[in-house]
Amino acid sequence: MTALIKINDKLSIAGQIALEDFATLAGLGYKAVVNNRPEGEEASQPASTEEAEAAANAGLAYAHIPVTGPSITEQDVRALQDVLARTDGPVLAHCRSGTRSLTLFSIGEVLDGRMKREDLPAFGAEHGVDMRMADGWLARNGH
Repeated sequence: MTALIKINDKLSIAGQIALEDFATLAGLGYKAVVNNRPEGEEASQPASTEEAEAAANAGLAYAHIPVTGPSITEQDVRALQDVLARTDGPVLAHCRSGTRSLTLFSIGEVLDGRMKREDLPAFGAEHGVDMRMADGWLARNGH
């Protein structure tokens, strides 16, 4: 299984997970999986429908919030926040590397005043993730 990076008690991020990892995630106490990859980004990645089925078979909630760096919208950010808010337990968000998943979370934290934009580099470094995408989004959107 790919490495899981715990962000807080509610959210962990990861790179692409395999379909057989869903049962393992459920066994670890996760309650939901969020897929932040667009369909067909890489030939080897499972389709969202396959991930949804694997999640259902493991008893996990599933959400597909596909984004690329330039395509992130505030609606995408709020969709992730909604999954976190309505899930009673830990959530794993994944993309190819975990960067987009943490970017969505971080943008929401800044927009809602729980984090300052200038704290993004240190926050990212703490989790081994480059936060330039989040910083650029905030700059382009007047934050």
